[in-house]
Amino acid sequence: MRSGPHGARGQGQDPVPPADFTTYYGKQIIKTPTWKTPDVPLYLFLGGMAGASALLAEGAALTGDQRLERVTRVAAAAGAAGGTVALVHDLGRPERFLHMLRVLKPTSPLSVGSFILAPFSAFSSAAAASELTGRLPRLGRLAGLGAAAFGPPLATYTAALVADTAVPAWHDAHRELPFVFAGSGANAAGGLAMIFTPVDQASPARRMVVAGAALEIAAAETILKQRGLSAEPYRIGRAGRLMSTARAMTAAATVATAVLGRRSRAVSVLAGATCVTASVLTRFGVFEAGLQSARDPKYVVVPQKERLAQRRESTGV
Repeated sequence: MRSGPHGARGQGQDPVPPADFTTYYGKQIIKTPTWKTPDVPLYLFLGGMAGASALLAEGAALTGDQRLERVTRVAAAAGAAGGTVALVHDLGRPERFLHMLRVLKPTSPLSVGSFILAPFSAFSSAAAASELTGRLPRLGRLAGLGAAAFGPPLATYTAALVADTAVPAWHDAHRELPFVFAGSGANAAGGLAMIFTPVDQASPARRMVVAGAALEIAAAETILKQRGLSAEPYRIGRAGRLMSTARAMTAAATVATAVLGRRSRAVSVLAGATCVTASVLTRFGVFEAGLQSARDPKYVVVPQKERLAQRRESTGV
């Protein structure tokens, strides 16, 4: 028993209360990521939107939906170009991106991602150019197939990129984040297509919006329910506000799309714009949640202690 005041032991004193969480002088355990804002969140968003747009464009090409194909070909190419600009700006110098293409390192998500982004950008740009000019249609068709093949990896590899870090909110959600990014990217691609495509030709875009929203919301809810303390940054602070707003906007836009999207051009445009905005907010929310969890040492220390206690309990040591 701990000594009381003036060296007294016991004498009816209350038991010592359990210790609160503490860390080394209250300092951070890990460094806050140095990735720039808004460069990186925009890169995460544009990659998801572009990858899903390429997939939607290939579906439109197979069904002969020329207006939808044109819109989504341009969206894929523009998203890839914008994402590349954002990535290069974050890196600081253009040659740094080129240096990453010198060697493929399978254990590095950033290296693998560079070898996904580069061919996707080339394929999507060629397909869009062919679609807009009407020249070299066969080569444009092959380029579209190539972009569609690299589309899903482009839409999801950024989740592996952020999860392959020591940042608790990202790392502990490594199983769910690819599904969040895939669903959010599909939601954005479908929403963007709804804005620029007549309602009678936008049926595939509406289906992509509904499917993407269902996937994104289900994966995000799984994070909140199963990731314990590491999920707290997705609920509180600036990140929590961004994520909750994005979920509400996604749900509302999806309902409007399913109920009125095929009947009203105005509703289709408004719902599509809401989907795109919600997807942007999701990326900024995920990014901010990671920064919040890196700044507060409890998100590193407490889960570690819990895992250690569980391991000791299971082994009996």
